[in-house]
Formats: sequence, C-alpha cells, structure tokens
Amino acid sequence: MTRRLLLALVGTAATVLVVAGLGTLLLARSGARSEARAELEEQAGGLSEFLRDRERPGATLNQLRRGLDLDGLEFLVVQGDGGLVGELPDGVERSDLDLVRLRRGEVLSGQDGGLVWAAGAAALPVRTPLVVLTRRVDPFLGSAARWFAVAAGVTLVAAALVATGVARRLTRRLRATETATRRLAAGDLGARVAGTEGSDEVATLGASVNSLASALERSQGLERSFLLSVSHDLRTPLTAIRGWAEALADGTATDPVEAGRILEAEANRLDRLVADLLELARLRAGRFSLRDEPVDLSDVVAAVVAGVQPAAAAAGVALERGPDADVVVQGDPERVAQAVAGLLDNAVRHAGSRVLVTVGVDAAAATVAVEDDGPGIAPEDRDVVFERFWTSGRGDGGTGLGLAIVAELCAAMGGAVAVEDSPLGGARVVIRLPLADRAAATVT
Repeated sequence: MTRRLLLALVGTAATVLVVAGLGTLLLARSGARSEARAELEEQAGGLSEFLRDRERPGATLNQLRRGLDLDGLEFLVVQGDGGLVGELPDGVERSDLDLVRLRRGEVLSGQDGGLVWAAGAAALPVRTPLVVLTRRVDPFLGSAARWFAVAAGVTLVAAALVATGVARRLTRRLRATETATRRLAAGDLGARVAGTEGSDEVATLGASVNSLASALERSQGLERSFLLSVSHDLRTPLTAIRGWAEALADGTATDPVEAGRILEAEANRLDRLVADLLELARLRAGRFSLRDEPVDLSDVVAAVVAGVQPAAAAAGVALERGPDADVVVQGDPERVAQAVAGLLDNAVRHAGSRVLVTVGVDAAAATVAVEDDGPGIAPEDRDVVFERFWTSGRGDGGTGLGLAIVAELCAAMGGAVAVEDSPLGGARVVIRLPLADRAAATVT
C-alpha cells in the first residue's frame, strides 16, 4: 500500500508540476513575442524617420547594418505603381503590408509562429524607402527551458522524498487502525488505536474506532449484566413454581389456596418479564403499530394514574397529580399511555412514600414529569439508564427493560426522555413529546 500511495503522491506532484511549467512557458513565450513586437515597432518607426532625411537611404541603411552588425533588417523600395524593389524576409508576405498605411507614416507589425516582424516607411516624392525588421523568438526560451527542466527534476526528487515520509506515516497509522478493527472483529473489545491525537482524517478515524470499541465493550458488559439479571429473575419464579407444584402433587401443601395464589403471582412475574422482552424486541425491530394523531396529554396521564393507584396504595406510596397544563401532543395515545405507565411503575417501585406526576410545556415540547422521594439515580448512571440491559443496582430485582422501553417509545414518536434531580429527593424522569399542530389539534 505504501508503494501505491507513494506513486500516487509523486504522480500528482509531477502532473501539477508539468501543468504549471507548461503554463508558465506558454505565458513567458507569449510575453516574449509581445515584447519583441513592441521593440521592433519602435525600431522600425525610428529607422523610417531617420531615412526620411537622407538622400540615399538604402546606402545609409546598409552602412548602419554593417557597422552595427544588425541581423533581421531588410531595406526595400516602394515604387509609384506599388511595386517592391527588394526581397521580403522569410515569413513576411506582400499581403501583410498595407502600403497606404505605411505611406501615411504608420508602423505595421505581425507574427508568424516564432517570427515577429515590423515595417515602417519614409514617404518621399518618387520612391518610398521601406524597412522591415524581423526577429525569431525561441519557442522554448533558450536557457529558461533548461532551468525549468532542472527545477522540475529537483522538485520531483523533493516530492518523492516528502511523499515517502507522508506515505509511511499515513500507512503506519492506517495499519494500526486496521489491526485494531481486526481484533475487534475477532472479539477483542479491548483493542484500541494508538496515536489518535490531532484533527486530521486519519486521527479522526482512529478516534471513531476507539469510540466504537468503547461502546461495544460497554454494551457487552451491559448484556452480561442483563443475562445474569434475567437468569436470576427466571430462576426465582421457576424454582417457586416447581416447589409449590411438587408440594401440591405429593399432598404436602397445607393450604392449597395459598399455594395457588403464589403460583399465580410467580406466573404473572414470568409473564411480565417475557412480555417486556418481546415488547423491547418489537420496538427495536420496528415491528409495532404506531398511530399519529392529536392526543390530549392530560386525559391520557389521568387515565394511567387511575390505573396505577391500586398498586401504589398497596405499596404504601401516595400517587399525586401536580398542576396540569392543557396540552395536545402528536402521537399514539396507547403508546403514550404505555410510556407514562412505565415511568409510574418504575417510580412506585423505588419511591419511599410519594410519587408526583405533572403535565406541562417546556421549550416548545409537551412534558410529563414523574418524580419520587426514593434513593434517586446517580449522575454517572444517567447517561446509560435508558439503555437496554441496564440494571439500577437499587435492589428492585428489575431487568432494566422498563426504562429502555420508555425511551424506545418516546423516540418512535419523535420525543425524548431524560433523568433529573427531584425536589422530592429522588429521581425526576421527564418525557418530552412534540406538540400537535394547532390547526389540527383542536380538542373538545
């Protein structure tokens, strides 16, 4: 991979260098032509003015040419009928010369490939002396092209050295990331990518892999805790059911009615656990029905509180209603009731003696706050309390599915749930749901 990356970097540098160099050469060549053309125009104009005052302009020009060793200078005579006496230089055609303009004293110029020319004339009564200057511009700009070749070679060598260092550094970090991901795929959730400092893409990739590994490791720990908790919750009622069933079968049960009640309670406990597991599985898989309609939140909460009152009274917990706001949310009334019931069940099991339920509006969202005077939830557990498989460790024997189900239901309806401190001394769990469109949420 290092070789491929190195070749790619060097190839890119070479391409950029060639394109930039060619562009520079073309611009320099164009500039050289323009500069040469301007110089020739100035020289042609000066020579034509100089020859105007000479009796024998041709001889004078030849003397100048020999004395100054001039090259690319031709002297012609324009006769009265427009004919030319003398030879035009190569690259300059008769059609290129506008004699009318030349006789008016104008200087003409042009170019043909690498040849640049300029012409000027001295208007005399009989004959018109005509001077044509030419110059060839080197298409490769002579030594400039050689220096460019040298600079290109040096740049390519430097690019190769820099690319080698960059490629090795990148591939070393990428290989470390690849090794970590292979270990993660093999089940080693303790694998991490070293050297994730910095803000470049490779460091960000390594940090993302480390974050994923941490999440997987935490999820595995929660799953193990969940399996232990579920195993305990299943074993306890099954042991009780088997024991009482054996007692009834061999006639050692002194009170068959009481034994039946115990069997019924343990069966209900098993049924609740299995129902929670199935409900959570359906929620995670998206295989559940969900209506989307305006819901009077106060009515739903009132109905749920009335249904939980007997269980709260039996547990010695006072279930109270706070001041309710007239709020209409958008969601499924049955799923809203299920989420509120989950919070109330959790609060009643952990409350010391009091649970308070309040309906309100907070930051353009409807809220249902359930708070208790129990031991509360530790701040370090609030980020994971709604995750599957989490157990509170507060001695309630729960499996951690109740709050996970509440979180899944709220998310499915576009809401959220969070834990706060309660003025009662325990936990305050708040559900936030989107408000219904007022135009379609008229509740009578």
